Amino acid sequence: MLNYSLNELSGLLKSRKISSVELTQSYLKRIDSLNPKINAYITVNPEASLKQAAEADIRLARGQIQPLTGIPIAQKDIFCAKGWKTTCGSKMLSNFVAPYDAHIIECFNNVGAIMLGRTNMDEFAMGSSNETSFFGPVHNPWDLNAVPGGSSGGSAAAVAARMAPAATGTDTGGSIRQPAALCGITGIKPTYGLVSRYGLVAYASSLDQAGPMGRTAEDCAILLNTMAGFDPRDSTSINHPSEDYVQSLSAPLQGLKIGLPKEYFTAGLSAEIAQSIEIACEVLRREGAEIREISLPNSPVAIPAYYVLASAEASSNLERYDGVRYGYRAKGYKDLVDMYKKTRAQGFGPEVKRRIMIGTYVLSAGYYDAYYIKAQKLRRLIANDFSNAFDKVDVILGPTSPQPAFNLGERSNDPVSMYLSDIYTIAVNLAGLPGLSLPAGFSGNGRPIGMQLIGNYFDEARLLNIAHRYQQVTDWHQREPSL
Repeated sequence: MLNYSLNELSGLLKSRKISSVELTQSYLKRIDSLNPKINAYITVNPEASLKQAAEADIRLARGQIQPLTGIPIAQKDIFCAKGWKTTCGSKMLSNFVAPYDAHIIECFNNVGAIMLGRTNMDEFAMGSSNETSFFGPVHNPWDLNAVPGGSSGGSAAAVAARMAPAATGTDTGGSIRQPAALCGITGIKPTYGLVSRYGLVAYASSLDQAGPMGRTAEDCAILLNTMAGFDPRDSTSINHPSEDYVQSLSAPLQGLKIGLPKEYFTAGLSAEIAQSIEIACEVLRREGAEIREISLPNSPVAIPAYYVLASAEASSNLERYDGVRYGYRAKGYKDLVDMYKKTRAQGFGPEVKRRIMIGTYVLSAGYYDAYYIKAQKLRRLIANDFSNAFDKVDVILGPTSPQPAFNLGERSNDPVSMYLSDIYTIAVNLAGLPGLSLPAGFSGNGRPIGMQLIGNYFDEARLLNIAHRYQQVTDWHQREPSL
């Protein structure tokens, strides 16, 4: 049962061959067994989850059935959920219980899905390895000595280890796609604004985007059907016509034009990943697609532009954590200013402090034009590159990560090397485009390899279609780690 797809689980629940309570109990048992060594979950509340499951069984008995009714979903610990701790992987929010539900949580509650638990993450979504969490690092289920990627590493590890059938994540610079690649699952970052950010604790507001993570493209399509939609509470939410992302999954790929950016295939890319992408191209050619070389000339400046802009927005967003209204408050202060200083010094981890300092610097008088404004101009050039590319091709294909999962602790003291882990994903966020990562092989030491599909705005259905067709003729997504 733990290896069943969302569609298969929905069928079993609909036919009453299993109950939601039984299904939820099986995943809670799996979490109880594996979480001590993987650390994918920060918070699990079996009583609350089983209560939801019992309510879902009543819905099912009444015939009030939707594709996710009664199915347990792991939720990244960055979405506010009423009555649940929402920590963002930080000491600063380690005691914060959300008083309301995020839009995404509401969406899943409305269809009768079950909150399985809150997944571990890099602190405030700042990281590429899930090592910056106050609650300790997440271990990759394929190799417990390896990182799972970040910041949605807990969600990716939970799905890969069969500790959840599916999960949610957020992607600011690759934080859905990179951990999906490193853990051998499928994850999609939708077009910016397609999924509401209401109740999503902000890191960088112009870049953050929630999205689904599952074993297959079909699972992600089912999740996205529930998550996508206009929300007037989010000023960046786009009133895009609703789509059924499952409907077009099996459409043929004949005539599809796929672009390979020459800038992605350089000396920094692992030879094993390059070979996997080459093999995947042959599979897609056999399915009727045409492969063309394209250029994204401003790709090399994506990393510096991103870390200027994201850090600037982070320094502004994290200003609210002052120990006054909610969250952690330092003890033993002498006045208000001393409380601010001690609270923030003790409550934030090193990576968050680093980005706050960078952001404050680039927004300061005398440096704003030299860094922040220049980064915004580069952002426009990067978006223009994609626009020009989509005049020639339908989608773009490339690696998700330059290397397979690296070892825990390997890059902890080298921030630049860590930042380069996102070199192929960051530009997609800067442009606000949709991007999807799916399994495409394994390295020589048995660690997953992912490939990335990038689409034009609101082209999620096409990306899911390509990924689904690829998964119909390959079995990388069916492999399971030995635990």
